[in-house]
Amino acid sequence: MTTQRLEPWSATVVTAVAGVLADTADGLTGREIGNLLALSGVPDQDGSSKRDRLARALLARQDRDRAANCVVVFVNHAMAPVRYAQQPQVFSRRRDDLNEVLVHIGLRVNEEGRLARGPAAATLSDAARHASSLRSELRRRGTHPQVLRYCTEEILAKNAFHASLEAVKSVADRLRQLTGEQLDGARLVDAVLMPGGGTARVSVNTGSTPTELDEQKGLATLIKGLFSMYRNPAAHDPRLHRTVTDEELLELLTTLSMVHRRLDSARIQP
Repeated sequence: MTTQRLEPWSATVVTAVAGVLADTADGLTGREIGNLLALSGVPDQDGSSKRDRLARALLARQDRDRAANCVVVFVNHAMAPVRYAQQPQVFSRRRDDLNEVLVHIGLRVNEEGRLARGPAAATLSDAARHASSLRSELRRRGTHPQVLRYCTEEILAKNAFHASLEAVKSVADRLRQLTGEQLDGARLVDAVLMPGGGTARVSVNTGSTPTELDEQKGLATLIKGLFSMYRNPAAHDPRLHRTVTDEELLELLTTLSMVHRRLDSARIQP
């Protein structure tokens, strides 16, 4: 960005940026924050948490300068790619999360880890779209946490092929956890979800009417279809010969979220 004096950012934006960079689980360490503040010429501050400490320091310097330049300098130092040479997935996660905040003021962190101007967003939906983040869109859609648990690392690595494979595995693993069954694939689905001669071991309804039986069979058939479409070919075909686009991955993960939500309220038979 330009070296000219920049208008101060709102306290809400600065605090949100600090929340990303100093996140309790995945953010900068206390020592890293201290070092980066010194490198950026920002006096350190006390705070009740890492986030509070960083936000206080940036806001105090911004207020003294009456300009946001100090915040820009800090973000550029914090996101320098050389810092993430051994952790590219951490860079991807932080960049995506920062861009969800910065898009509201027409800024973004580019692939070089530096702040650049970009389109501004007025709504959360606009923010997810302009941030160009698959994770942003998945969060906007309320993707089931069981799905994200299995494929977040692949999404951060921008590997839609392996993300689709790992995401589909989440359903089979969930069925085994619910029932203790050790089968896999279509055999697992038939054993625990198909009604057969009585109530299915994992039942999404009472199974007392033809409509409910059809619903139960439909879910089982859908899951087997997802296995056939994504897990079985991915296990045998080279990645070179099979492409999964981001749009297709979004649709798949949305469908898998629906499956997991049906399993959330399922009744488990011994």
